[in-house]
Amino acid sequence: MILETERLFLRELEQGDLSALKRILQDEETMYAYNGAFSDEEVQQWLDRQFERYEKYGFGLWAVVLKENGRMIGQCGLTMQTWNGDEVLEVGYLFERNFWHKGYATEAAIACKEYAFNKLGASEVCSIIRDTNQASQNVALRNGMKIKDAGIKHYRGEDMKHFRYVAGK
Repeated sequence: MILETERLFLRELEQGDLSALKRILQDEETMYAYNGAFSDEEVQQWLDRQFERYEKYGFGLWAVVLKENGRMIGQCGLTMQTWNGDEVLEVGYLFERNFWHKGYATEAAIACKEYAFNKLGASEVCSIIRDTNQASQNVALRNGMKIKDAGIKHYRGEDMKHFRYVAGK
């Protein structure tokens, strides 16, 4: 276990989490900010990228698990992202649609922000969010972040406007 909150614990993703990841990454509505659901191969690549991040940085997106029943309901964690030519530390989150609007993303994101400040010694963290993703923007606001700037991310053949929400220690 990496982190624990009132209702959740966060741990490294494992190969055995593939079916839970598919519930998230293969849901069209959940993945609208990514221009659609992932194929089986893309889900495995996503999982493999987390393993690479754990090896390289000691962190990545982690499995978010409900304490009450041990069910993985999402992922949240820290990743290094390229933003306007710089490497920035991002708090990222993506949850199974059945668990939206229950405060889980905010609870996990706050814990990850505190982890970045207190365990990694970061002075700043951000969340890079597509301009149309109001729910994720609301999580960033509840995580004490404010819009610092905007930019374009090229993803799946399309240029997409994103905002960078930032919080400092």
